Amino acid sequence: MKTLTMYRPFTIGNALSDFDRYLESFFGDSMLAPADRIFNHLPAVDVREKEDAYLLEAELPGYEEKDIQVHVDGNNLTIESKREEEKEKENGKNKGGAYLIRERRTSSFSRSFKLPENADSSQVSASFKNGILSMEIKKRSEAQKRLIQINTH
Repeated sequence: MKTLTMYRPFTIGNALSDFDRYLESFFGDSMLAPADRIFNHLPAVDVREKEDAYLLEAELPGYEEKDIQVHVDGNNLTIESKREEEKEKENGKNKGGAYLIRERRTSSFSRSFKLPENADSSQVSASFKNGILSMEIKKRSEAQKRLIQINTH
């Protein structure tokens, strides 16, 4: 039986692997496959780059601002929550009765990102609204694009 394989010229393969390495160097170990992220109950995150900053948005439905902590340690940014699951009373019942099905559990998570070299770890701001944690990580001023004046003689 014959199998089909996708043909990639050598140069395209190199370009794609270089791109993968570039993403891994920026995000470190945080580039998880969707199945790994879901299985480990980690929030979905979008990262965008502006001229002067990086924007990171994390989906945290069901969380409240008091449940979330953001830490910067050197060039590592960590988002975490340490919510404790409500324990049932000794007889297996709580105020609302005994659970027959329980799919909505509270869980803790921790997700870390390696910041790029041009990020200013002292200039990180965060806000939380409607289950979305938004963070802005400013770039260092010396790393930002600037216009160089050309002198005429």
